[in-house]
Amino acid sequence: MAARSPSLLLGLLLAVTGCRAGCVEVDSHTEAVLGDPFKLLCISCKRRSETTAEALTEWFFREEGTQGFDKILRYEPEGPVVVADGRFEGVLVWNGSRGTRDLQDLSVLLTNVSARHAGDYVCRVERNLTFEGYVYSLALNKTIRLAVVSKATRDMASIVSEIMMYVLIVVLTVWLAAEMLYCYRKVAAAAEAPAPENASEYLAITSESKENCTGVQVAE
Repeated sequence: MAARSPSLLLGLLLAVTGCRAGCVEVDSHTEAVLGDPFKLLCISCKRRSETTAEALTEWFFREEGTQGFDKILRYEPEGPVVVADGRFEGVLVWNGSRGTRDLQDLSVLLTNVSARHAGDYVCRVERNLTFEGYVYSLALNKTIRLAVVSKATRDMASIVSEIMMYVLIVVLTVWLAAEMLYCYRKVAAAAEAPAPENASEYLAITSESKENCTGVQVAE
């Protein structure tokens, strides 16, 4: 959605500590715009990259105002994508990992969001990890509560980030102007001062002026 870049960048930076072998678990956005496409993001990282694994995923949905979850999609690497709910026929498509049996990106895409797509989604991953002599199975659920709006709204993180950017620009501009004014006054004062009596005094004045203005020249 609009103006998501700052919040997305912050989320990525916070998630780096949980990264394994290039996989980063990032939470999905939770606000979709009516009539636009929307990606339901579901990332499940394998903790040990050297371990052989196979995975499959199922997605479930509970529409707002209803009870219970319905299965809407099933995906496994060597099988077709199965959309199991008529409300999502022609709308819900697979948008995750391809060409591997070890699924870590389990995301799906709503190509055209409607009001009835608002509600709770559950991304379920079932993974078999193969160790020496045995297979360990585990399952994990991730829940996403999706709201559908008529127009994109900006989140607080993006607004604060933009305000801080403008404040920083103003502060740096004022600081640079003050440094330039200070340097100008020092040079003017040196030009108006009586001529030095010897070469060593002249060199000392010149050296002082250069040192005071070095910061301004670098900033420019």
